[in-house]
Amino acid sequence: MDKLSKKNMELSRLIEFSLMGDERGSLVAMDSSLGVPFKVKRAYFIFDTKKGVVRGCHAHRSLHQVAVCVSGSCNIILDNGVVRENIIMNSPIIGLDLPPMLWHEMNNFSDDCILLVLASDFYDESEYIRSYEEFLSCIK
Repeated sequence: MDKLSKKNMELSRLIEFSLMGDERGSLVAMDSSLGVPFKVKRAYFIFDTKKGVVRGCHAHRSLHQVAVCVSGSCNIILDNGVVRENIIMNSPIIGLDLPPMLWHEMNNFSDDCILLVLASDFYDESEYIRSYEEFLSCIK
């Protein structure tokens, strides 16, 4: 492990969004001028995930995403084929950059977890690499 470059050791890039608000409550805005590294074409959220369920388990060929846990918490495992990293997501002002060709798995969802995902493009099933073996083959 000590022979790996620092770049390979740090898979995650966290984006801290500005927390705005006043006595009425809080607000967080997310767009390309505020830290999202692409123009958002699609947004979706995952919620009401049952105990023990693992989501994701794929990589994208060219799709870029940012995940934000807007409520509760979950873990996101990142894997570049050499290093695996576990990130605990539990803040609505922290986004996790998920660039193309990075295997990711989500697990350990709290009962109140809402995971928002911003995507650089519309849904396209051909974008997904759903086999870990195929992913390893693609990154070589």
